[in-house]
Amino acid sequence: MKLTRITLWHVPLTSHATYYMANGKTCDATMSVIVCLETDAGLSGWGETCPIPHYLPAYANGVIPAVAEMAPVLLGANPIGPEAMMERLNTHLQGHDYAKSALDTALWDLTAQASNLPLFALLGGRAVQDMPLYHSLTCVAPDEMARMARDAQDQGMQQFQVKLGADDNWQADVARLSKVREAVGVGPLVYGDWNCGANALTAIRVGRAVAHLDVMLEQPCATLSECAQVARSTGLAMKLDENAFDIASLIAGHQSGAMQAAALKLSKMGGLSAMKRCRDLCLSLGTQMCIEDTWGGDITTAAVLHLAAATPARGLLNTCDLAHYVGPRLAPDGPTRHMGRIAPPTSAGLGVTPDLGILGQPAAIFD
Repeated sequence: MKLTRITLWHVPLTSHATYYMANGKTCDATMSVIVCLETDAGLSGWGETCPIPHYLPAYANGVIPAVAEMAPVLLGANPIGPEAMMERLNTHLQGHDYAKSALDTALWDLTAQASNLPLFALLGGRAVQDMPLYHSLTCVAPDEMARMARDAQDQGMQQFQVKLGADDNWQADVARLSKVREAVGVGPLVYGDWNCGANALTAIRVGRAVAHLDVMLEQPCATLSECAQVARSTGLAMKLDENAFDIASLIAGHQSGAMQAAALKLSKMGGLSAMKRCRDLCLSLGTQMCIEDTWGGDITTAAVLHLAAATPARGLLNTCDLAHYVGPRLAPDGPTRHMGRIAPPTSAGLGVTPDLGILGQPAAIFD
């Protein structure tokens, strides 16, 4: 089998609600880049990346030039065995992990299709039947966030990410965590996320004010040392996100004592090949994992769900159905949530079929 064509599309995705985060960051309309790898055997593998520049050093318009640079390595090559191909691509072009992640997903899709197996079978085998989701709450007025949390809980959600810091008001952040915690009652997981937007002092003030509550903090500050300082000063569990991006950063996070949980994100880590290795390390370290991506639609969602389904329950904190938060739906057969949980597709490969009518005209073709 040989790769014969690479096709890419730009597809704008719009959030059903604008997500307000610390430091004036928002997530509303984003550009997703869809990749299709075609073969001379008639199989097509799909990938997706939806970079958010204020989250990663990445942007959608950078994907096609990066793929153009890698196309000579891909075209004519046998796609079976994604990890070996990614080694070749990493030797050919350093960095640009956000672009490589879409290619890596498509290679895994092709390899699983050629094996006539669902992708999770190649990522460790199905460890769980379905996975818990978390629900992300945009940073607005505390009472409104509490209402949104109750509404999501009525739909079965049991884990809540509370965005903080959008108004630079630490007392309002205390109210956000307190009111959401009260709204969902005893039991559900609640954690406050600054997306690196707080200084250590502010995060410590908020953390100490809610230390009597059952809450966790997520990536308050830009550096690992600051996050570790917040964790030590508040006594609260910490989830790392932006500072957890490869094997070395995960080891550093574990050694700091500030990584009870970590967000493993597809485009941040450069694809399923690297993410799978990080998953295995976290299992060894005893770190709970959120297996997801920065943003995206049905293709990205399917990819992360396959890895989550192949992750033992002891290490899986939650996952995310990114396609639930945006429109349009890219694949009518994409997985959907049910009562706060979700399962991966079970047909061969990723198990999703993108709608070419939704994708529109290709932005680039290499053959």
